[in-house]
Amino acid sequence: VIGTDPTSDVALLQLEGATGLHPVAFGDSRTAQVGTPVVAIGNAGGLGGSPTVTAGAITALDRTITAGDAGTGATETLHGLFQIDAPIASGESGGPLVNGKGQVIGMDTAAETGMASAVASGIGFAIPIDNALSIVHQIESGSKSSNIYLGQPAFLGVEVTNPSEVPQVGGPGGIGPAGGSFGFGYGYASGPPAPAVSSGAYVLQVDPRTPAASTGLAAGDVIVSLGDHPVNSVSGLTAALKPERPG
Repeated sequence: VIGTDPTSDVALLQLEGATGLHPVAFGDSRTAQVGTPVVAIGNAGGLGGSPTVTAGAITALDRTITAGDAGTGATETLHGLFQIDAPIASGESGGPLVNGKGQVIGMDTAAETGMASAVASGIGFAIPIDNALSIVHQIESGSKSSNIYLGQPAFLGVEVTNPSEVPQVGGPGGIGPAGGSFGFGYGYASGPPAPAVSSGAYVLQVDPRTPAASTGLAAGDVIVSLGDHPVNSVSGLTAALKPERPG
């Protein structure tokens, strides 16, 4: 990870030991119009294998949305997006949005609903590639700012929710704080156990081979502090983790 801009949902990654790759051709996203045919490419559902491909058109320009991360509960407001009707689902974020000439004019970033359950939505959003490349060039130049972080960010490897939200995610069809359907996949027969405290970040799942897994954190735990910082909510955990670096 060379750098990130979490407020814009853009990061610059460097591949190590990669050979024989053919760079994509970029188009001018400023010339895109409502009705421009597009193809969204990605990894729907995170299933791997050949990329998934859906077709549609740009249905609106310069959209502003509040996007939620089902894993962390964090939200961010994104501006200047393309709205598209090519169905996209969880796993396709970061994939290219391509025009009829095979040029990349955007980067898939969100769908209206169903992102946590990998259900494709008919209302998707993509970051215009000109905007993404502007951020990439700032990172490449080493220009740090209030929004741009250089280097590898710290992470724990947990999926969390606020303790007050736990009853909602325990049953079938429950809705988590980011609008995603959670009531499956966490290894509970009848929903997560009730939290012992009313504040903090309730751990729904610990991803394997992550720092959190190595410390013994487990589903059902509640994170109440990080270092010297009290953690009262999911957003508090995100804020406490932001200035940290690996190690």
